[in-house]
Amino acid sequence: MNNKTTSDGETSRRDFLKTSSTAAVASAATLSLISRGTAYGQNSDTIRVGLVGCGGRGTGAANQALSADDNVKLTAVADVFPDKVDRAVNGLKKRHEKKVDVPHQFVGLDAYQKLIDSGVDLVVLATPPGFRPLHFRAVVEAGKHCFIEKPMATDAPGVRSIMESVKISKQKNLAIVAGFCWRYDYERRAFYERILGGEIGDIQSVYATYLTGPVKPMRPDSERKPEWSDIEWQVRNWYNFAWLGGDGLVEQAVHSIDKIAWTMRDKPPVSCTAVGGRGIPNNSGNIFDHIEVNYSYPEGVRAFMAQRQQRRC
Repeated sequence: MNNKTTSDGETSRRDFLKTSSTAAVASAATLSLISRGTAYGQNSDTIRVGLVGCGGRGTGAANQALSADDNVKLTAVADVFPDKVDRAVNGLKKRHEKKVDVPHQFVGLDAYQKLIDSGVDLVVLATPPGFRPLHFRAVVEAGKHCFIEKPMATDAPGVRSIMESVKISKQKNLAIVAGFCWRYDYERRAFYERILGGEIGDIQSVYATYLTGPVKPMRPDSERKPEWSDIEWQVRNWYNFAWLGGDGLVEQAVHSIDKIAWTMRDKPPVSCTAVGGRGIPNNSGNIFDHIEVNYSYPEGVRAFMAQRQQRRC
């Protein structure tokens, strides 16, 4: 690791972010790497964090970032809805009074760009994933470090955009960490190290599941306010619309798919075949509540993914 030092021999936090092989960014799993190191523990170079997406997951990610190191401050937040901004800022102030100084609070569909331009060092992306490719491209083009929550996109063009943005981030030597949390879990890392080390022999098949109840049930149309447009109604119920959330496979079961990929040494399958449908009515939402995917890999290796979100599952 190529470290610059300050006049008193301590490593600059921003230089650490740029050069760390662990790509440390604003999440508990990464910022904590800075605070644990004695070389960085007393550095006063504050990392300014911006949060895009002030819902439950975004607020949780910001809380983890602020808990991970002493010299981190939340300086900007952005969301489509003002009530989300207020709730996130007020909640985080109760937990981290001295670390939440948010002069920049942006609202609207263009709020993400205003936040990026506000002088933050690092951006946490936690909006509905349908917006993620656009937001991530803006972050890397601006030269900001980023924690990007999973999933990264909801369709093939979005995935290709993310892959191109990753190339740009590498060219700029940016620190990027994805929200595939199990990759940072010590027990699972030890488990997969042994699996990939051949302790049970060559992998012939993998069976993965993600079986659970409804995550964010679609609200009935009777709860829609007359002044809400179609877009606002869908964004407020983002999980239930494929263009915004993907579906249960993309938004939730992607963790299990990531474990399949991990087992297969992150090599893509040759092909896959999937079936799915809707067994329980979902008001005006359009996502499936059950999906099954069969993956084919070279040399006859197979993987099977079963996903379901139904009551009493």
